Amino acid sequence: MTLLTRRGALAAALAPIAAPALAQGPWPTRTVRYIELFQPGSGPDIFARLYCAAMSELTGQQFVVENRVGAGGTVGATAIARSTPDGYTIGLGGIGTHAIAQTLFARVPYDAVRDFSFMGGLYRGPSVLLVRADSPIRSIPELVALVKREPGQRLYGHGGLGTSPHLAMELFKARAGLDIPHVAYNGPAALVDLMGGRVDLVMFTLVGAMAGIREGKFRGLALTGGERNAAVPDIPSMAEFLPGFDITAWTVLTGPAGFPPELVAQIYGWSRRALEREDVVRRLADLGQTAWPIPPEQVLPFRAEQEALLAPLIRASGARVE
Repeated sequence: MTLLTRRGALAAALAPIAAPALAQGPWPTRTVRYIELFQPGSGPDIFARLYCAAMSELTGQQFVVENRVGAGGTVGATAIARSTPDGYTIGLGGIGTHAIAQTLFARVPYDAVRDFSFMGGLYRGPSVLLVRADSPIRSIPELVALVKREPGQRLYGHGGLGTSPHLAMELFKARAGLDIPHVAYNGPAALVDLMGGRVDLVMFTLVGAMAGIREGKFRGLALTGGERNAAVPDIPSMAEFLPGFDITAWTVLTGPAGFPPELVAQIYGWSRRALEREDVVRRLADLGQTAWPIPPEQVLPFRAEQEALLAPLIRASGARVE
């Protein structure tokens, strides 16, 4: 065997190892791993299990939820980005991992665009500005008037620096010209301190505040989405007072970079069918969320718009994670 022949044989032997195992033909033909970025029992995790059950029923293959938690979702996003692009590892992406982290964190171990494939939207949901049920503040105009008379005298809490509720409140303050200092909490501790009177207001995800609203512990002054939400129809949207105001926690279906267009189309097709199922729509609505199956080609332009909106708010707030 000549040297050239030996090199050709070696290259042929190594080719299947070096090339990614891209899915061929119909998808899926075996178990699919869905990486969830947040802890079991959280709102996103509830959706993940509902969604994966629907995908399993539709496709006839198992979809298994794997929780990879930490660093605002970037631990799980990194696991997705570093997986084999064969169509059998997919997972959650969204506002935190793909539009906020790039400004909030000093270092992010992935590129939000180049390291991912995007298979369309999943769902989105607003945050809600809360007061205690016995608070004398009953509306956004009353709040604005009070804070303008007594700037800096009210405190608001939120569930974490650089989260979508934090940034939504900072946008509200900027748009309305208000001085309301903030207190950063770790998740639901903000609601505990609102009940205890240690803060006057809390901006929180609607899904996380829903139980307290329904139990009569909190009054919602406004939602941060561009319209009212059927789960809490009496709470106005912030856009009713500040036209064009719209910040929601949006999510998309991602995989590692390298999915061929035909695989993206297949996954999006199944995903859209899952999101249109009556049981999925009903459960999402009960959580104050809305199915959002935008097509894959709309994801990156939307992500870029969101990063452009949010990056100045993050910088102005001083939020930074080293």
